[in-house]
Amino acid sequence: MKKIIVPIDFSNHSEYALKTAAKLAKVYNAEVLALHMLEMSDIMLSSSDGLQHEKTAFFLKLAEKKFKAFLKKDFLQDIKVTPLVKHFKIFSEVNDVAIKTDADLIVMGSHGTSGLKEYFVGSNTERVVRHAEIPVLVVKKELPNIHFDVVAFACDFSEECISSYLKAKQLFEKIGAKVYLVHVNLPNDRFKSTLEIERNVVNFFTKADRNLDKMEDVCYVADYTVEDGLLNCANKIGADIIAIPTHGRKGLAHFFEGSIGEDVANHATLPVMTFKI
Repeated sequence: MKKIIVPIDFSNHSEYALKTAAKLAKVYNAEVLALHMLEMSDIMLSSSDGLQHEKTAFFLKLAEKKFKAFLKKDFLQDIKVTPLVKHFKIFSEVNDVAIKTDADLIVMGSHGTSGLKEYFVGSNTERVVRHAEIPVLVVKKELPNIHFDVVAFACDFSEECISSYLKAKQLFEKIGAKVYLVHVNLPNDRFKSTLEIERNVVNFFTKADRNLDKMEDVCYVADYTVEDGLLNCANKIGADIIAIPTHGRKGLAHFFEGSIGEDVANHATLPVMTFKI
């Protein structure tokens, strides 16, 4: 991990994200790209009117000045921080910045707890998560440390989850974390016997080129919803973070049909990291 993007809107939550990114940067010896999205209208950006140009230049200078002051934090000392001011209108374009800068991770702050629709539906965080081709770490509060010693990785052991699992495994192994794969066994037509689950696990690990002798980090949980099962299991194993595979623009992975993934992110007090399938 060499470059970490943090979208900044000057809120407390974006400062939480910046602090988290700073701690990660120290672990990985990475650069922090602080990104401020200055939402300006097409009229101001494309108008040939002299007054409009003056207004645009004024707002850009004002944003840069405020941004520079915001980045004068003690916790950013000894960290390479590159400020970026972009006059985009939508947060989905954060992915464009990530591609152009060859970034490895996006860290975002989110209110999350104020309701089901706050986190994913119509929010800036939702737009970033849906469009990002790189992992996105979402934090809702200031993290005293980033000792992600235990990770709860939601997995249905389908082949399409292998790439996300390998990305998560590689990232978390760098900081010595133990990754538990959590499968939630649901009632009715989604129910699977223990034998069926174990067959899926063997197939999954075989194709992921993983040692089958180490099965202690696989958790089977029976519950009425994926959300409840995942959150309860994360609590039981003492997880420090929840990792979720996503389809990005296509919506959440079929493992999280409907609003399950949204509910997990809303109700989890732990930080949540998404990995693109």
